[in-house]
Amino acid sequence: MGELVRRNLRFFLLFSAAALLLRLFFIFRFPGVVTDSFVYGDIAKNWLQHGIYGLSGPDEISPTYIRLPGYPAFLAFIFAIFGTEHYRAVLLAQMFVDLGTCFVCADIALRILGPKYARIAFVLACLCPFLAEYSAAALTETLEVFFTALAFDLAIKALQRESLRYWAGCGAACAAAILLRPDGAILLIAVELYLFARFLFPSWLGSTYDISDPSSSPGRQSSATFTTGFAAPTRLRNVLAAALVAIIALAPLVPWTIRNWNVFHRFQPLAPRYANEEDEFVPMGFNRWVKTWIVDYASVEEIYWAVPGSPIDPTKLPFRAFYNPQERVETSALINDYNESLHVTPELDRRFEALAARRIHAHPARYYLSLPIRRIMDMWLRPRTEMLPCDSRWWEFNDGLQWSALAVSLGIVNLFYVACALVGWLHSRKFPLTGLLLLFVVLRSGFLGTLENPEPRYTLEMYPIVIVFAAYALAGKSRAETAAVRASA
Repeated sequence: MGELVRRNLRFFLLFSAAALLLRLFFIFRFPGVVTDSFVYGDIAKNWLQHGIYGLSGPDEISPTYIRLPGYPAFLAFIFAIFGTEHYRAVLLAQMFVDLGTCFVCADIALRILGPKYARIAFVLACLCPFLAEYSAAALTETLEVFFTALAFDLAIKALQRESLRYWAGCGAACAAAILLRPDGAILLIAVELYLFARFLFPSWLGSTYDISDPSSSPGRQSSATFTTGFAAPTRLRNVLAAALVAIIALAPLVPWTIRNWNVFHRFQPLAPRYANEEDEFVPMGFNRWVKTWIVDYASVEEIYWAVPGSPIDPTKLPFRAFYNPQERVETSALINDYNESLHVTPELDRRFEALAARRIHAHPARYYLSLPIRRIMDMWLRPRTEMLPCDSRWWEFNDGLQWSALAVSLGIVNLFYVACALVGWLHSRKFPLTGLLLLFVVLRSGFLGTLENPEPRYTLEMYPIVIVFAAYALAGKSRAETAAVRASA
């Protein structure tokens, strides 16, 4: 990558400046310091000032395990330098992390596809409004996206060079991703499954070929030739690589797990699924009922996040929340009972559970197949305006003209990225190593379909892969590259 940057220095400087300007626009115009930001910030402040990894209470600081220590550690580092709760400094630091993501995306494209694709990938990453939008949010997304991309970049280097040193780096990047978010473990699973497949089929995709940079001068052709793919490794190499990645990725969880056992007497290697404290009641029946009908982010805001503490507006429930008039009456009664206290009691939760069980029994294919697919599609194709002042029901055009126009525009941009990525994958799927990227997309998308809160931000970790495949679709391929791919197939 360094050679490519040196030969195209003006290009990379220009688009780096564009990337920084776009992110500065979001930071100063739409800074995203939300409720979760203050939860992370409170843990970071107490950890930094009092040495307690916990949340502030009315009388004392209470130890907690509802958030993994990765992002609080990042906040504590920034707070120690720039002052407590200096979130603007956090966002500015994330801006440079996100610029790093742009370079990593370019390096992935360089190693898999070739130089011209790397330049296109860099442009797509720098100008991506969704990466820029979340660099202006004091949340885990920017760091999570960076370490996800870095893990794949290092894994690709390791596969191409058969280097355990790069596998160690991949494991460290996986560890960072897991310490930021529990679902970062999907990244580790994808890498391990890919290595397991190569153990079973050691010659699988075991091919190499060279792609020359057409922008290089004839006299420098040799220094501008890039090798993609990898040679077939031994089974022992695959076992060593898988073991090294797993050990390094999971090692940081050991002290965290020991700490949770000593403090709470609870085996908790990751944060709880619902970010709940040990003695906090989780309305699992209500959550299961929500999963029998929810498919869109608007319902997350209006229904799922309203509980507990805010009333539910029954008119916001979609038609798919009822199978018949009797069910509508029963659901309305449950909501009315909840609205009286704004709290889901265990008894009320059992009633929600019973309703959910009947709905699932009546239409199991809908619950286990149709609704998860629709949730996945919503997360992938929604305009991603959740951090902006746009109405979550953007398609009803009840918002101001400028915000409705922004929502539609971002929807078109997102559709452009996703459509280009799909086309790019269809034409580049025979390139070595694209299977690793696709495996992660499939695993993570499948996991997202199981959630009762389909939030578009959960797909951002896959956007570096979207960018790489989209670059292939936009750049086109030469005859030499086409012949190389066919020869390797």
